[in-house]
Amino acid sequence: MDINSKLPKVGTTIFTVMSALANEHKALNLSQGFPNYESDKKLNDLVAQAMNSGYNQYAPMAGSLDLRLAIAHKYELLYNKTYHPENEITITAGATQAIYTIITAFIHKDDEVIIFKPAYDCYEPAVKINGGTPISIQLSAPNYKISWEEVSSKITSKTKMIIINTPHNPTGTIWSKEDILQLQKLTSNTNIIVLSDEVYEHIVFDDAKHYSICLFNDLKQRSFITASFGKTFHNTGWKIGYCCAPKSLMEEFRKVHQFNVFSVNHPAQKGIADFMQDPQTYNGLSEFFQRKRDLFLNLISESRFKYSPSHGTYFQVLDYSEITDEYDVDFAKRLTIDYKIASIPLSVFNNENMDDKVLRFCFAKTEETLIKAAEILSKI
Repeated sequence: MDINSKLPKVGTTIFTVMSALANEHKALNLSQGFPNYESDKKLNDLVAQAMNSGYNQYAPMAGSLDLRLAIAHKYELLYNKTYHPENEITITAGATQAIYTIITAFIHKDDEVIIFKPAYDCYEPAVKINGGTPISIQLSAPNYKISWEEVSSKITSKTKMIIINTPHNPTGTIWSKEDILQLQKLTSNTNIIVLSDEVYEHIVFDDAKHYSICLFNDLKQRSFITASFGKTFHNTGWKIGYCCAPKSLMEEFRKVHQFNVFSVNHPAQKGIADFMQDPQTYNGLSEFFQRKRDLFLNLISESRFKYSPSHGTYFQVLDYSEITDEYDVDFAKRLTIDYKIASIPLSVFNNENMDDKVLRFCFAKTEETLIKAAEILSKI
């Protein structure tokens, strides 16, 4: 057949490539962002209990009401903001499905979508497959600071959406309050929708604050928030997430959601809803992951890698420019094959030919794994 691909330049994601390479060469896998330890036994038991109690058929299209109520309570508790559980919260098959559905619901042919690079790799393909035009704003190591003058210059009459991600994957940076205020100023009195990817909202370090988009009233009225229980509760394979937005936006979202997913794993929703009755299930994550970050960085402090400590997420970016001038993809593969440690090269998330000589390492690992990883990195 003569196939006219909608994504002719898209191949296998770097996450799949590096994890497969790690498996092939029996390397420590600090590439793909998943823990190598179990999720909470209480949560697992609650999901099993839900199965045994009959929660095995379709959940409501918008998600279990118990879970939507738990999410609404979380926003009131953490941010003193309200999302109505009936019509402003939808449970999704992970945050990636939420992101794809948001873009599909609102982006028409030739609409422009501003994306900050390095960017998580699901954003741009979703824009392109819906006929939109990604407008990239490249940020640079080591600080990945935003030039708001450049952002302003990129906004046109065709700009339909701006995608933000804080805490930021892959760099581990976070947006400041001033950043969010600048975004609010630029989008005020426009029809621009903001898609705020906040899957690492509970993982910020050194007493920093996560500035959710919902804290800013004008932005809240034009924005979607996407989130991930997989990131929060250490079970990425469950693929359970959600999104929040004003009713008028959520109505359009659900028009697409009902046909590309309809509903999401019911017993997992019930178990998570019961688990979330205790806010400590998500409130203690920053301290938990900061201990892992600090252990990892202390152990590699004498290595030849340079770094600024991650401000959020469970990723740490390491600068290898004092070790080699290799292209980061080549160096990442060589580390996996020769040194038995896998990472993610950041250039794949950047604009073409942008290579800052940095690799991303996931520290959502056991202490034993982090010690082994540090021993390897310190010998390079």
